[in-house]
Amino acid sequence: MISALAVWWVAAHGFTLYWGDAEAHLNIARRVVEARTTGYEELGSPWLPLPHVLMLPFVLRDSLWHSGLAGAIPNAACFTLAAVLLFASMRRIFDTAAAWCATALFVLNPNALYLQSIPMSEAVFFATLMGVLFFTARYHDTESRWDLAGAALMCLAATLTRYEAWLFVPFTAVFVLVSASRQRVLQTLAFSVVASLGVAWWLFYNWWLHGNALDFYNGPNSAIAIQRGLPYPGHGNWLLAVEYFLTATRLIVAPPLLWIGLLGIPSGIGLRRFWPFILLALWPLFIVWGMHSSAQPIFVPTLEPHSWYNTRYAISMLPLLAAGAAALGYLLRQNGRFRGAPAIIVFLGSCYWLLNADHENWITWKESEQNSIARRAWTFAAADYLTVHAKSADTFFSTFGDVSGIYREAGIHFERTFTWDDGLPWQAAVNRPELFLWEDWAIAQRGDVVDQTVKRARETGVHYDLATEVIVPGATPIEIYRRHDYPLR
Repeated sequence: MISALAVWWVAAHGFTLYWGDAEAHLNIARRVVEARTTGYEELGSPWLPLPHVLMLPFVLRDSLWHSGLAGAIPNAACFTLAAVLLFASMRRIFDTAAAWCATALFVLNPNALYLQSIPMSEAVFFATLMGVLFFTARYHDTESRWDLAGAALMCLAATLTRYEAWLFVPFTAVFVLVSASRQRVLQTLAFSVVASLGVAWWLFYNWWLHGNALDFYNGPNSAIAIQRGLPYPGHGNWLLAVEYFLTATRLIVAPPLLWIGLLGIPSGIGLRRFWPFILLALWPLFIVWGMHSSAQPIFVPTLEPHSWYNTRYAISMLPLLAAGAAALGYLLRQNGRFRGAPAIIVFLGSCYWLLNADHENWITWKESEQNSIARRAWTFAAADYLTVHAKSADTFFSTFGDVSGIYREAGIHFERTFTWDDGLPWQAAVNRPELFLWEDWAIAQRGDVVDQTVKRARETGVHYDLATEVIVPGATPIEIYRRHDYPLR
């Protein structure tokens, strides 16, 4: 109910597609099943494919695509599954009261609720992470092959959701090796093979489509390529990377839970519950490593340059801190004098949000709002123009990326678009527009490859007139061209 109410509230306020990445995830899924060239290769790179695959049953329905709910519905289901698996894991590792404590802190965090209500990858990753935790916790007690298979499949799903999960495979394999009392090598090998299938397939997929198995890491759309030459705090500086990450964490989870969780982690380790804290720490450790070494900056408004960027990465600390809070509540209850400790911890850990309930205080929402002002303005303006002036059978030439939001907003199906995802035919149109460019409209961001192609087409007698220009402060102008076929003289 909490998850569903959050989805409804976000959609009712029009926030579902504020985040540019949310728009992109949604439209990538739509292209897989509806475009000039459909198919698995439309999953693209560098984003891993599972979140897009989960949207496929919903994204073909126009109303769900237009509203963004095609991405919110599977995410909400994953978030709910994550909460259930977290509860079951904490109950097995500690007790029922500790399980309620961890689950309440997890589901009452407004930043997590916002991210699970939009087409992003965090909710899916929550579900797979909690699945690995649940099945490994069971396997430690049962050594059941079914639990081992569950852990391997959840690990496989996680590696197809976010790159952080690639660390899960070796660490969980070591856990299986240590936990098994019989056939250790065989069970560890079986787990490792299944859990690694996603990594192996993704390397092959990138090699097959792009000729580079590491295209997701160092290709033209990778974080390294996007960030190349742009310095940021924390790059090459571990202390600064940790400072920015912990600052973002404080803004994501609020100071009370940050300190309660950090205090509780040693408590859980002192109770000899090592594995859950090792597993849950891998995600945030990977983020900090990415800040230091792999062009993955985090900007927060309280530190230079006082902006918002990738703040959502700090949500990786929420499961770890919730588990730490549960461990602290369990330890205090064991003493016998603090039976109500878990309830007090839940109140202290979530009361901040009761006092700061306005969504302006949710840093993930604030980032999506601040960084999308210009994009939303030109998306709506361009979509409104095409809704009035374009005919139902007209076709469109453009890049994909942010421009695809115009088509969704205007209700223009991707099968009527001709974009760089269409491969060789699109390259032919770019190189020889006088022979291969026949679309009724061209939508360009000034100076991009479409803008250059249209200007080159004019020189060869293909007439595209500038129909309108959308100019928004702080954004590259959007140029909408209309084709006219003049008779030969």
